[in-house]
Amino acid sequence: MAAQRLTFKAQMAQVSVPASSANLGSGFDTFALALDLRDRYAAQVLDEAIFDVDVTGEGADEVKRDKNNLVVKAALRGFEFMGQKPRGLALRALNVTPHGRGLGSSASAIVGGLALARELVLGGEQLMSLEEMMFLATELEGHPDNVAAAIYGGASVAWMEDIYGVQTGRAVSIPVHHEIKAVLFIPENHLSTSKARKLLPETISHREAVTNSSRTALLSIALATRPDLLLTATEDFLHQSYRREAYPKSMALVEELRAKGVAATISGAGPSVLALHTHHEGALKEVISAATGGFQAQELAISRSGVQ
Repeated sequence: MAAQRLTFKAQMAQVSVPASSANLGSGFDTFALALDLRDRYAAQVLDEAIFDVDVTGEGADEVKRDKNNLVVKAALRGFEFMGQKPRGLALRALNVTPHGRGLGSSASAIVGGLALARELVLGGEQLMSLEEMMFLATELEGHPDNVAAAIYGGASVAWMEDIYGVQTGRAVSIPVHHEIKAVLFIPENHLSTSKARKLLPETISHREAVTNSSRTALLSIALATRPDLLLTATEDFLHQSYRREAYPKSMALVEELRAKGVAATISGAGPSVLALHTHHEGALKEVISAATGGFQAQELAISRSGVQ
């Protein structure tokens, strides 16, 4: 943490953060993928002790518009880490990532706030590295997978590690094969991560654990060099089936797509469905046509870059 007083920049800073899909089937609480769907944030340090927050787009009516706004809270944590909080802050947010659909909207807000703090301080990149941003983002989010994808882009493998007696989020990036694309199936209903987690069992069988471990190991290879293995690599034995009652229509869609050979999974805690594919346009139309009633299909590229 910086000991000296910070020099705040007078001009406004702007950042954009990709949405993210965690788990990817077998990679529960470990894998995440950045998607080319970006929330945009702009902020300026104020001399007065006020927090001027304006939000438009997805979830605009649901988020706080004061110092308790998640982007603002993350920015203040970032300033604190670097050594000094400003008196006030003006924030403008344009949200495009659906909230409560398993697409990392809270991770986007947290990473966006930390990135804004870094941009608003002279020498901020030296005072907060991306690795340190990862530590702080995990502290605020509670788990490292979505924030890792939001920071680094592409695919990431995240884990918790004890560093000097503190559990800290860490991550490495995986290059994603250039042919892999995504289709999101976004339902109208919401699902909170906390509710989804309550549906998970305390234990699973040793056989299921071993099988899932093999799929998780394979997932790194499938994403990087062997997209033909994605269907097998995304097969899950840890979480999706146990949460079926929370998103029965989503699970039905996952199973329908997988029966057709498409690597479909529940996105994060759900209820959105992520389909990874390498199909040409004609075959892709058949994939999209599988979603009937209650889902909005959206074709997306993989975001090769994280926060910008």
